[in-house]
Parts: sequence; structure tokens; C-alpha cells
Amino acid sequence: MKAHITLGVACLARKTYDFEAARDIYQRIQGELQQLENVTLEFVDDLIFEDPDAEKAGQDLATKDIDGLVLIVGTFHLGELALVINRYVKKSILLWALEELPYNGGRIRLNSICGLNLTSSNLYKSGIRDYHVCIGNLIDQDWVDAIRIKHVFSRAKIGLVGFHAKGFVNLGVDEPDLYRVTGTLIEHYELADLFGLEVTDDAVEATKARLTGTFSVSGVTDEQVDKVASMATKLDAFVLANQLNAVAIRCWPEFAATFGISPCAAMSLIQSDGRILACEGDILGAMSMLAHQSIGAETPFLADFSQVNLEENFALLWHCGVAPCNTWDGACEISLDTYFAGGKGVTADFVLKPGDLSIARIDYCTDGYRLFLQEAKAVPMDKLLKGTYAKAVFNGSVRDVLDKVVMNGIAHHVSVVYGQYIKPLEIFAKLAGWTIIK
Repeated sequence: MKAHITLGVACLARKTYDFEAARDIYQRIQGELQQLENVTLEFVDDLIFEDPDAEKAGQDLATKDIDGLVLIVGTFHLGELALVINRYVKKSILLWALEELPYNGGRIRLNSICGLNLTSSNLYKSGIRDYHVCIGNLIDQDWVDAIRIKHVFSRAKIGLVGFHAKGFVNLGVDEPDLYRVTGTLIEHYELADLFGLEVTDDAVEATKARLTGTFSVSGVTDEQVDKVASMATKLDAFVLANQLNAVAIRCWPEFAATFGISPCAAMSLIQSDGRILACEGDILGAMSMLAHQSIGAETPFLADFSQVNLEENFALLWHCGVAPCNTWDGACEISLDTYFAGGKGVTADFVLKPGDLSIARIDYCTDGYRLFLQEAKAVPMDKLLKGTYAKAVFNGSVRDVLDKVVMNGIAHHVSVVYGQYIKPLEIFAKLAGWTIIK
């Protein structure tokens, strides 16, 4: 389900054009916008012609706690109207121009695109860059989804359990700067806070039944199954008890030695319920997953860009057994196994289902924030490895994708989802002023 947002909507016009036609179109649009999924709409009822109209609209919208502002260019209009509204409503803007109507007596009736040109130039030259443009009869739903990402980040609280994994300094973040840029807060917890969380025996038994009903457990001991069930129950309860949108876990090296297993298999089970759980203390990986989830992608997961085969032009999107179990291909055996941490690894093992993939990584370096995006296709393969993985074929050369990753220093985790989820993230990055790498 897509994240809920609130949008303000207004229509700009000038009485020297066919403003009555613009008013009719605006009324039609108001009805059509009601069909948007999980969007509350705050309309400025009548057209905005003059500065006092814009002042009143801006003041009214400022009281509505909107997440984004849709400015429909009903006709060419006074150039300062958007600037006046922006004094009160400092939100990302969609400038929406209408298609020109048939001429009437040799007269341009709307001149909407020219009005869009005027307003976009005024915004840009005033230093206001978080606007997007669309032209036509329908709203750009990719912009609407980009606003969902901004909304979710502005209210997100991510739990960092432990720290990033040993040596993974590329996963570190500047927390005050992250809050300044996105509004996201990081809450710190110790591993002991998770380990020591009390859960009921009944809850653990219910999780165990689900676990053994999902996975073959012949490759692990009864004690390991019990610990996986316990950890999965604790993870779910930890998210709820602390009201977290996502959790990033230092899953090694201490986890297996202290708790008795690694959390991989437990994470696979709980992530299939839509929980956002990031390996190795990867906060920006968790945010990449949150971005995917906010625009309707189901059960995002982290993967490594791994096993690159330059000759056959594919790579594996692999990780040590944390992909949500609902992404299983349905053909291979789906099992629990252990192959690292001195026999305490306890991972989910399966091949991921075929289908279209969207890949994203929010990343940070000394040049600022950037967003890595790719499209790929998961194709069938045999179960040859431990862990969870998909054989990914990219639209272009896998070598080109690899070069983009390593030459730009992109961190080694990406968020992966099934379906087409590229354009809203591109628009989000543009609104945020981030570099896009794709």
C-alpha cells in the first residue's frame, strides 16, 4: 500500500484568457483527483487571479499540513502568483500545464504552457528548485509518489541496533545532516536491548509453526529453529514497541556468538510481512527500502551486487539469506541452513522468483547525497548457493553497471523490489537536489 499524503491544489488564471473554460477544467480535475490512492486533497475552490487571491490561498493552505502543492496553470497568469503562495507554503510544487483548447475566433484561449514557462522561470531564478513539471490532462502520478517518499522520510524513525558491521565505514551516516536533509531520525539501541526483549512463549510457538511451515529445517538443529523463532518474534515486537519505521542491525560479528545464531533467517520471515530490516547496520540501505515501500513496492530487501559474470552478462543479487521468503521462486527447495559463523549462521536458502526488478541505493559521500538506480530482470536459475539470490540481467551491459557502482563508490547494498519503481525515485532525487546515477 502506498503511503498516505496530503496535497494542496490550486489553479492560476487571468481574465484576459478563457478563464471560464479553465474553471470548468479545474472542476473536472478536482473530481478526477479524488481517485488517487491514499491522498487527501485540500483545494483552493476558485481560480487565483490576483495577488490578494494568492495571499489568501497561501495562508489557507499553510494551515492544512500539506506535503506537496499542485499548481494548475489554468491560463497564462500574473507571474508572481506562485511566488506569493510560496511565501506561506514552502513545499515541493507540481506545475501542471493544460493542453491548449481549439482556437476561438483566432484567439489563444488558455496559453497554459507559456504560463508554465513564466512561473518555472520565476521559481528557478528565485532559488526555488524543488518543482516538477507536467503537461496534459492527467496529473503526473510519479510526482505524487515522489512526494510520498519525502513524506515518509520526514516522519521516519530508524532504529540502529548496535552499529554498522566491522569495517563497513562506507555505511556510516552523519545523523544531524541526515535529519537536516530528510527529517529522518536515528534512534540508537544496543544489541542487548534486542536480545533481552521479553516475548511470550505463545508468540514464539506461533512464529515457530509458521517458520517450519515455510522452510525445510532438516539442515539445522531443533535448538537453532527455536532461536530463529525467538529472534523473529523479538524483531517484530522490537519494531512495534519502539514505534520504528525500519531497523538496521549490526548482525555480525557479535550477534551469533552472543545470541547463538545470526538473524538472517528470522529477518527473511519477518520481512515477508513488510517489516523493513537492514543488514550490517546499513541506515541508508534501510532508507532505500523505505523509499520503495512508500510508493507501493512490496517487501523490499537488501542485496549485494555479486558474482558478476562479464562473459555471460549477468550478476547475482545475493545476500546471506535475508530476502523475504515470499520472494521464493516456488521451484527450488526453500530451507534453513548454516554455513558461516562457526555453524551459527542459520540463513534462509532459496532462489528468488523471476520478474522485473527495480534497484535503488540512497548513498552519501563528500559530494553529498546521491541515488543509484537500475532496472533488471530476474531470470530462472538452479539452486547452486547458500543464501538468497536472483540471477539478474540488466538492460545494458553488466560491466557498465559495475563501473557505475565502483567508479562512483556506491555502497555495496542495494534495495531490490519487483516491478517498475524508477521514475518516482528520479523525481524525488531531483526535488531534493541529489545526484542521480543510473
